[in-house]
Amino acid sequence: MKIEHILVIDDNDTDLLIAKIILERSNFGGSITTQTSAKAGLEYLKELQSKGTAWPNIIFLDINMPLVNGYGFIQEFEKFEDSAKNSTNIIMLSSSDNKTDLDTFLNKSYVKDFISKPISPDSLKIIFDKFS
Repeated sequence: MKIEHILVIDDNDTDLLIAKIILERSNFGGSITTQTSAKAGLEYLKELQSKGTAWPNIIFLDINMPLVNGYGFIQEFEKFEDSAKNSTNIIMLSSSDNKTDLDTFLNKSYVKDFISKPISPDSLKIIFDKFS
């Protein structure tokens, strides 16, 4: 799978900056878009869908965010058209390594993995190997 577009959703500016720098330096994929909330991420996806623009191949999604968290994002994400959802793979991010978080999300076909924050070169290698 060619990774052309990555979306990172995280309310922590430091983690967002680290993710963007590591993704850019690793040549993990093409363009990188960042959003600072789940709500902004959902609005961004709605905008892409309304324009008929391709969705990100991968979304790195923080679980713990105010207002709309990762769980809320997934609930809203499920309302999108199947063709859009099926073209996107979600990687859940958390500062916790709670097994319950992992089990809650991995039963969704588009949720591919769960990694601890911040994103690191090692975690990207594991993700990249899964998609190669």
